[in-house]
Amino acid sequence: MSHADLVVRDARVVTWDDRRPSADAIAVRGDRIVALGAEDVAALTGPSTEVVTGALVLPGFQDAHVHAPFAGHNLLRVWLNDLEGRQAYLDHIAAYAAARPELPWIVGGGWAMEHFPGGTPRKEDLDAIVPDRPVFLLNRDVHGAWANSRALEVAGIDRHTPDPVDGRIERDPVTGEPTGTLHEGAAYTFNDRFVPRPSRADWEEAIRVAQTHLHSLGITGWQDAWVTPDTQAAYTSLAKNGELTARVVGALWWDRHRGLEQVEELVARRGAGAVGTFWPTTVKIMADGVMENYTGALLEPYCDGCGGHTDNRGLEYVDRELLAEAVTALDGHGFQVHMHAIGDRAARDCLDAVAAARAAHGPNDLRHHIAHLQLVQPEDLPRFAELGVVANCQAYWAQSDPQMEELTVPFLGEERARLQFPFGDLVRHGARLAMGSDWAVSTADPLAQIEVAVTRRDPSARDAAAFLPHQALDVATALRAFTAGSAFVNHDDDAGVLRVGSRADLAVLDTDVLAGPHVLPADARVSLTVAAGRVVHRTA
Repeated sequence: MSHADLVVRDARVVTWDDRRPSADAIAVRGDRIVALGAEDVAALTGPSTEVVTGALVLPGFQDAHVHAPFAGHNLLRVWLNDLEGRQAYLDHIAAYAAARPELPWIVGGGWAMEHFPGGTPRKEDLDAIVPDRPVFLLNRDVHGAWANSRALEVAGIDRHTPDPVDGRIERDPVTGEPTGTLHEGAAYTFNDRFVPRPSRADWEEAIRVAQTHLHSLGITGWQDAWVTPDTQAAYTSLAKNGELTARVVGALWWDRHRGLEQVEELVARRGAGAVGTFWPTTVKIMADGVMENYTGALLEPYCDGCGGHTDNRGLEYVDRELLAEAVTALDGHGFQVHMHAIGDRAARDCLDAVAAARAAHGPNDLRHHIAHLQLVQPEDLPRFAELGVVANCQAYWAQSDPQMEELTVPFLGEERARLQFPFGDLVRHGARLAMGSDWAVSTADPLAQIEVAVTRRDPSARDAAAFLPHQALDVATALRAFTAGSAFVNHDDDAGVLRVGSRADLAVLDTDVLAGPHVLPADARVSLTVAAGRVVHRTA
């Protein structure tokens, strides 16, 4: 009898398998689980078997919505995500630029809108520390950018430059001069046209760095929610040489400036085929923007923050008729569709698009999903289960913070604000949940995200009032969403469950977060991550 390569014992093993929901030990040989339970595991434990202990063993986490290459790229450049406040940002940017006088551009990002009046930083701050080179820094949610005067000059952006149809140039209300903040399409167009493009080697290194971080958090697979031809080439290269130890589904980017003619191009990109652990089988469509800069698409106009209303209902990045045609065409070609919807109008448009595809082609197992779902009207909640649409939740956002209090609630109004992030209602209406971080928009740590899903408050502010606590999930439901739910979205039916014969994707925690309400998920740490039987992370 061949012995196991790895055994985890003296642990609570949660399998999500109804036939055997739990065990107290698990054994792995090669890339497969070969035994569950102390007695069977002991029989496969030999002198060369690595034996570890842990408090809780779960299927490996899968992140259903993450931007790994872009996060890794920023980690290797200007990384502001772990800093708080305008001065901390400026100090870091200044030190980075001073240490790298050879760089023609200073790029990166991760700044938060809440640290600037109105959520809009100014070019003068950057001019004071980097006057000689262009600086371009995307914000934390990647829906805007902060640029210095030199960058605006390179792009030819001045008070005469019109706003793009899908974005806005922030301007001085008196002079009309650009102030240094670019919103949505204004930021994306700038980035595409003027910022030097990373090489394939740059993207490969970015993915390696991101993968190391994600593995350290117990993540064994993910869906990349923004795959360009460049990042697809990098993923494919890493997968070919065995460096992509995670299983990755690539969501190919839908160009919102174009129409159905791009479907055949996406089919051709998918036609390159799965390589190793990378599958380019999904298409990502952005239906709208975000609430904080008033580009999330709403059924009724935004409030003005002072008790009145505006005539702004946000931006619809893909016309609802074209969205329905696109989803129907992609569905017909066998693509899964991954949609971004922040506002209630966007959520409804996305559901209507799937309904159109169902009417045209009937039910199927493509597992379309809608991410974010910040605002969903009650009458749309049952439609997720009815249409078989997965709710892809970014749980960390379901908390009250300065951005929510200052830039969102006053502009939604109290009535609509009470409808935000309706995770509990989605479950009660029978929706299937998956979870994703949207990293680097927010933390990639599944345990921190799960705690917010359960408590509706920031793990660093546990005494704060819970944000809409009736929408909270229980720990088991949240854990299942981040494991089995996301594996379902990724069509990874060999993951998300621990049973003999299934692929050995495991996350071993040092704390049993299912032990009761006195244990909070963010206090736990991942001590061991196993991807297809290979240890890809362990604590020292």
